[in-house]
Amino acid sequence: MGKLTELKPFSSLIDTLQNEPSISIDIVKQCLYNIDNQQNLNAFVRTYDEEALATAAQVTHKLHQQKAGKLAGMVVGIKDLLCYQDHPVQASSKILEGFVSQFSATCVQRLVDEDAIIIGHQNCDEFGMGSSNENSAFGPVRNAIDTTRVPGGSSGGSAVAVQADMCHVALGTDTGGSVRQPAAFCGIIGLKPTYSRISRHGMIAYASSFDTIGIFAKDIRDCATVLEVVAGADTFDSTVSKQPVPHYSDYLTFGKKAKIAYLKETLAYTGLQDEIRLHTTATMDALKQAGHQVEAIDFPLLEYVLPTYYVLTTAEASANLARLDGVRYGYRSPSAHTIEELYTKTRSEGFGQEVQRRILLGAFVLGANHYEDCYIKAKKIRRLIKDKLQAILSDYDFILLPTTPSTAFKIGFNAHDPLAMYWADVYTTLASVAGLPAISIPNGTDHQNLPIGLQIIANSFEETHLLGFANYIMQLPKKI
Repeated sequence: MGKLTELKPFSSLIDTLQNEPSISIDIVKQCLYNIDNQQNLNAFVRTYDEEALATAAQVTHKLHQQKAGKLAGMVVGIKDLLCYQDHPVQASSKILEGFVSQFSATCVQRLVDEDAIIIGHQNCDEFGMGSSNENSAFGPVRNAIDTTRVPGGSSGGSAVAVQADMCHVALGTDTGGSVRQPAAFCGIIGLKPTYSRISRHGMIAYASSFDTIGIFAKDIRDCATVLEVVAGADTFDSTVSKQPVPHYSDYLTFGKKAKIAYLKETLAYTGLQDEIRLHTTATMDALKQAGHQVEAIDFPLLEYVLPTYYVLTTAEASANLARLDGVRYGYRSPSAHTIEELYTKTRSEGFGQEVQRRILLGAFVLGANHYEDCYIKAKKIRRLIKDKLQAILSDYDFILLPTTPSTAFKIGFNAHDPLAMYWADVYTTLASVAGLPAISIPNGTDHQNLPIGLQIIANSFEETHLLGFANYIMQLPKKI
């Protein structure tokens, strides 16, 4: 191959693979070529070239014997927060330097069991903490559309890998929008399922009551197919749902007239880019023209969503990351001479600035002087937000809103203003606080040809309707 080649959606390759099994090896070579020739994007922290090619050869043999799994030949990348047995996993942090996982995350193992080909671990914001993928020990990830701009975060490497045809699908993690926001910035699909729909076993924790494994794809059928493989009960995770897993790929048509709500406050937000507002309203107008009911809803709790999210997630992060102290595994400061220095120097040198900031904030809100006023109040507000959203979704099929307040910003633009960076999550944290399923789909571009995302939220475990409606909107003609 002498030039970068576009990777076709896996759904369109299934028949080809059945008739020409050996093409699986060519697809892996194509992905590796695309990775190698776009190293400037910094999407991968490590690739498994020989292993991926060997797996492709095994898949070819299985296809010949008609014994291949459901995902045979699909090339998948995984975020550097997901364990893969006998492979390094580092959370893109210095503090986990040299750590090799002894087991695979349940979601990763289920992909492998269905003959997907794991091509490598992808760059991310350290421990999933960031909205731009600039907070990584491996350096920032760059948006393939404009390399001076961020891809979004924290799963920026996973988004760019799909965007730039380095794999068919990527698994990311979404705590407050870390799949949906980069999907919007990169012009692809990003799905965050209902909290507990996918097992978190083998995922390095940031905030355990929010963390959700999500899926990046260019094709909605690929997204649905992967979800039906990785979702479901798991004996290793007591918090995962035991609800049956539908065949999501069978529900990609949407034949009824929907009742859709949009939150007035989301479009009235002063920080919303005008072109995003324009494209969002254009989609709502197109839905009305198609006979769907679209209504405005007051949601005065919107201003409390982001503070609630950051109080609770930093508190959980402070507890989850306490285990990383240089004693058991990972980085250990070479200049530590006492037990106190071992802890303080290892954590000061091993954690990046943003992770340290969130650990300190979490320790602050959990402190005796602030526990009731900050942490307990945030938990109560979280319940109010969840109840309000579920009340809306008891009357409406979906909630529609922008994915992000702006398109992809320049690398370094918010480097010295953490609060401005946090506001990039103003729309995505809504579904995360409530644990609801949400998807970001492409919704046009701005005047600089930067992608705009549209976010759809559904009620808990309504991914079948969510995927079908998203697929419907993506095919709906719109007028700008």
